[in-house]
Amino acid sequence: MPPQRLTVAEVTRRRREAHSRRSSSRWPQVAVALVLVAALTAGTAVATNAFGAGDKFERLVRRVALVINPPPDRPTEATVDITPEPSASPTPTISLAPGKSAPPPTPAPVRKPVDMRILSKPNAYFASEYLKDWCAPAGVQMVLAILGHADTSVAFQRTLQNRVGEWESYSDSHNGEWGPAAMVQALTAYGAPGYKIHAHQTRDSALRDAAIALEKTHAPVIIVAWRGAHTWVMTGFRANADPAVFNDAKVTGTYILDPWYPRVSSIWGPSDPPGTFQDSSEMVRNFLPWKRPEGKYPDRDGKFLVVVPTVVVKPVG
Repeated sequence: MPPQRLTVAEVTRRRREAHSRRSSSRWPQVAVALVLVAALTAGTAVATNAFGAGDKFERLVRRVALVINPPPDRPTEATVDITPEPSASPTPTISLAPGKSAPPPTPAPVRKPVDMRILSKPNAYFASEYLKDWCAPAGVQMVLAILGHADTSVAFQRTLQNRVGEWESYSDSHNGEWGPAAMVQALTAYGAPGYKIHAHQTRDSALRDAAIALEKTHAPVIIVAWRGAHTWVMTGFRANADPAVFNDAKVTGTYILDPWYPRVSSIWGPSDPPGTFQDSSEMVRNFLPWKRPEGKYPDRDGKFLVVVPTVVVKPVG
């Protein structure tokens, strides 16, 4: 059979298709090359973080890593939406049978300020985050140390960080690794079960919930600070009345272990030593509603998150 003669138009079409295929096959190589070129050309700027070049390069590397190895989309600990408690109802009228007298009235609870702390030596249970983005494992480590399940060594913090792949989930952190649910699962894995993620519409409601949980269980609370980007460990509080008794009690501040210490943040400022009392103004500045740049979290966006204990314990501190 004689070879088929191609028209000029057909030859041109086939050449274009071949060129397109070659270009497409090179895109993964081009992407890798771009990253390598960025690393090489940034040079000293990346090493010294001049003009934020190092931070920007780290974010680029993370985005590439997430494309290659995204976090698993699997079930994890739920975020529980907490609705405000209704106002106290009036005291009901008691109907008495003929000849019966009314029981003596129960003394009304005394309304007075509360100052509660579960640690007398907070420095003994403090662990600074070994790397600048390890606040979550450092926070979990401190909770476990207070409850007698861990030490405050860098070695233990590394161990926690290396296990995060067992607990990470896309719904918990679109960026992978640590989110509030991973922290709950890590606490359970190391002998501290019963922690729950609570989401509140207001800061006052979240702080009151945290104070009640701490007062009832004597276990520390994790406050999800900096719009969901940071972890604080709450070990005490002050309030104008007992929040477990008066549903209109206002928490006026908290005692905090901040794993960021002794660093200084360009956004949030200097961190405070272990056990520092963070007053109302500091809570307003640091404890902000969840808002993450990597995407939407329908059960968390715009809400104040706390990870609260529900099991009564006796801290070693």
